[in-house]
Amino acid sequence: MSKLSDDEIADEIIRRHEKAINERGTLDSHCEEIAERILPNYAGSFVNRGMTRIEGQKRTETMADATGGLALGRFASAMESMLTPRNSTWHRAIPSNDDLLKDRRVRLWFENLTRALFKYRYAPKANFASQKRADYLALGAFGTGCLYVDRLVDRVEKGLRYKYIHLGEIFFMENHQGIVDTAYRKFELTARQALQQFGESKLPEEIVRHAKDTNKCDQKYWFIHCVQPRSDAEGYDPERKDERGFPFTDYYVSLTRKKLVQNGGHTTFPYAISRYDVAPGEIYGRSPAMSALPSLKVLNEQKKTVLKQGHRAVDPVLLAHDDGVLDTFSMKPGAVNFGGVSAEGRALVQTLPVGNLSLAKEMMEAERAVINDFFLVTLFQILVDTPQMTATEVLERAREKGALLSPTMGRQQSESLGPMIEREIDLLAMQGLLEPMPDALREAAGEFSIEYDSPLSRAQKAEEAAGLFRTVDWMAGVINITQNPEPLDHINWDVAVPEILDIQAVPERWKRSMDEVLQMRQGRAQAAQEQQMVDAAPALASVAKGVAP
Repeated sequence: MSKLSDDEIADEIIRRHEKAINERGTLDSHCEEIAERILPNYAGSFVNRGMTRIEGQKRTETMADATGGLALGRFASAMESMLTPRNSTWHRAIPSNDDLLKDRRVRLWFENLTRALFKYRYAPKANFASQKRADYLALGAFGTGCLYVDRLVDRVEKGLRYKYIHLGEIFFMENHQGIVDTAYRKFELTARQALQQFGESKLPEEIVRHAKDTNKCDQKYWFIHCVQPRSDAEGYDPERKDERGFPFTDYYVSLTRKKLVQNGGHTTFPYAISRYDVAPGEIYGRSPAMSALPSLKVLNEQKKTVLKQGHRAVDPVLLAHDDGVLDTFSMKPGAVNFGGVSAEGRALVQTLPVGNLSLAKEMMEAERAVINDFFLVTLFQILVDTPQMTATEVLERAREKGALLSPTMGRQQSESLGPMIEREIDLLAMQGLLEPMPDALREAAGEFSIEYDSPLSRAQKAEEAAGLFRTVDWMAGVINITQNPEPLDHINWDVAVPEILDIQAVPERWKRSMDEVLQMRQGRAQAAQEQQMVDAAPALASVAKGVAP
């Protein structure tokens, strides 16, 4: 099949992008409703796509109650703390072949790889933490998060750079296995930024001219970024060393002249796209906010009603008889209104009833509880509500949390974190920031897997620890009755205790190695033997004295 020309590629990308926009109209309207109520900074970014947004514009007119926004913020914070906590090593790379773990050089290489990943991911210029939080906010609000992972473009340093991509500007497709492998992103660049990114040779002449004009260099232009599997029609050849040898395209199209301004390639998919939940027959995610939208709408209207009731309660409507007795009526503090009561002492001015404020507040609290449940706020507070618990109770709660959150964690690991880590390793290797592979690992084609060690992963493992504690409690009762400690012999404590320490997130530096433990046991045994000899010395001396001639 003949290779497509640059103009044909640009036309095809624009056509498919427009088709994707038309197919997503219903979802965009849905997301716009949500943004107006819980994430107002994004209001207008779906229905007004393609229009330049006004900096600093107020977007909170529709938002009467902040419960949804607060719940979303807590959801994002909880997801970060449970999946990607900044202060811990929440994953490590290991070889896919367990036999390679016997090779010390392979183990050291993977330790250094894990250390390098966290070093460059959390470097100040990488901007990972802030962009990942925005990704979690989008996941809770719109059901789909997208993080673009790229190499750091810097004159001094090498490394990684992360950018959150708003759902309003990204469109994607899945392959036959349900894996996202195609993305179209429409975005703006100033003329100066476009010249910095693409150079002068392929940009439309108008953009180049404006980039060099100080009065017009900040004028914005629209571009489309397309990443998709490179097909035979695009000249894919894995043996080639140019862009045609990459499995994914890296096309940039300028909409100013419908011109292809960059034709590159990627060895790994650069967009880490994840969904919170996916409905049958759909490819975009469904979010907690979508499930909570009815309650969000009801609560918003309830808040407006309560505000009116509250206003009437503190500044009531007055009812007065139209008999001309009161010529004037003062609402000032300490004022005396003559004629306000009849000769019998009956008030001639009364307030209009404002309704049952207590009932309204109860109804609002009921809606808030539903919203918090959808955003998992109640679940994440599972240990906070009852702090006075035994170790067994803590493990039971952690086990319950792990079971309830495992579907969320599994999708995030497979769709977001896994592809992101694969992309990071690829970029670091391309920049020469990783050590050479040991020969044994190179012979195994460098295959590796990721083992997650986040708080949520440990919560899933809490089932094993909780089972051990339940068993020990039962054994304690049996031993107390029978006065026979032999049931404890069935438990291999040297295996169980280190794993429980891991589940409980005990820092590695606090733990002793098995060699140190064995040395301590040997020392105690030797000390006990010496003490036994000391205790036995008087008796031995007496015996020796008795048998002396």
